[in-house]
Amino acid sequence: MTQKNQKSVLSRREMLKRTSTGFGMLALSGLMAEKSFAGLPKGARLPAPHFRPRAKNVIFCYMSGGVSHLDSFDPKPLLKKKSGEPMPVPVQKTMFDNNGNIFPSPWEFKRYGECGMPVSDIFSHIGSCADDLAVIRSMTSTVSEHAQGNYFFHTGFPFLGHPSAGAWASYGLGTENRDLPGFIVLQSGGAIAPHGGVGVFSNGFLPAQHQASILQADGTPALLNVTPSESDRIQRRRLDFIRGIDDGYLRNLGHEEQVEAAVRNYETAYRMQSVVPELCDLSGESEATKKLYGMDSPDPQKAAYAKQCLLARRLVEKGVRFVELSCLTEKIGAGGAANPWDQHSKLKEGHGAMAHQVDQPIAGLLKDLKARGLLDETLVIFSGEFGRTPFSQGSDGRDHNPFGFSLWLAGGGVKGGTIYGATDEFGYHVVENRATVYDLWATVLHLMGMNHENLTYRYGGRDMRLTDVHGNVIKEIVA
Repeated sequence: MTQKNQKSVLSRREMLKRTSTGFGMLALSGLMAEKSFAGLPKGARLPAPHFRPRAKNVIFCYMSGGVSHLDSFDPKPLLKKKSGEPMPVPVQKTMFDNNGNIFPSPWEFKRYGECGMPVSDIFSHIGSCADDLAVIRSMTSTVSEHAQGNYFFHTGFPFLGHPSAGAWASYGLGTENRDLPGFIVLQSGGAIAPHGGVGVFSNGFLPAQHQASILQADGTPALLNVTPSESDRIQRRRLDFIRGIDDGYLRNLGHEEQVEAAVRNYETAYRMQSVVPELCDLSGESEATKKLYGMDSPDPQKAAYAKQCLLARRLVEKGVRFVELSCLTEKIGAGGAANPWDQHSKLKEGHGAMAHQVDQPIAGLLKDLKARGLLDETLVIFSGEFGRTPFSQGSDGRDHNPFGFSLWLAGGGVKGGTIYGATDEFGYHVVENRATVYDLWATVLHLMGMNHENLTYRYGGRDMRLTDVHGNVIKEIVA
């Protein structure tokens, strides 16, 4: 080692000596860096979209566990006509292989809006927004297990290690509010991450500031380790000292994205101390607004999800790029904390309870965004990781079906009142306009002003992207 290098690099002994009184803050900075805060460094510019965006923000209502398309947005009258009969077509292997006969929907469908879109009775509130919805009835997945399905739907790969869609949006466009991260996941009422864990929301190989920050909508505080424990002046001095060490390290090391990301993380966390408590304080919202979302519901799970929806609107108003909502636990019919829509038995009770939880809050979100002029620039997505079988599992449940299911998009450049694709007369397999998760994210990125083929990150010797080497924009649902 040269004399010059000896002077420019701190030894471990000297490092400990200089930071002895501030070592706790170093630990805190490490904890902060484990979460992602995508605030921009001072003076930095937002990444530019590839072309004029239709949507500035995304709100993703993820229905973990697998919503039954046959009981929500894809009615199949033939199921009622042939109820109890064996399936007349070959049945693919299912998750549990406890397959019964044809199982009609326990609910009726009604037509809503000027478009006359059929929607199940369990989603009557969302049905009232039919003219704003673009329903895709021909979505498919390559996997039929929850953890793999969650990873595949979020990242385009059925395993850990790849960036979530929200991380890609944050990486591609940044956040419009330097005091808040670009990707936030909301939880409330005891909701947890889907099967697969928080890796579903990971930044993967992207810089660390693009990982999701998880906010507890009903938590006190909403974000751990964000409440200041000392005066602003002292904390600012500690952070400035740490930044000085990091800057010195970077001068010796050169450009290092993960170190730079860590610096941005704890700087953004410092600013979030004043922003997050105010953001989560809903006392300034009118009683009419809270009632629109269902926050006055005697059902604590519905009220908790309603708070997520209202907070999601406030987040996009503040410029957060991508917000994901989390369903609450439902233990009916095998559905659990991580996959509450997973009714392998007691479909009517379980799906009924879950729909009651989310129907009014999501409809309230759509109506509130529209009334405030925000729906035109906010893209709302509703989906689970796969659908359910048209035949029963046991006597009154449905198993997983990745061969054809439904989801919908609204706002942000979407052609409302439209239906794209179709499944067969039993709702089992796609027969028209087959769509993939890659097509979905290609379309979402397109609406946000990005060409999905050009949004890449060099990793492992190749240019990686959310859509891998697949994906086409579904132009039929773009206004």
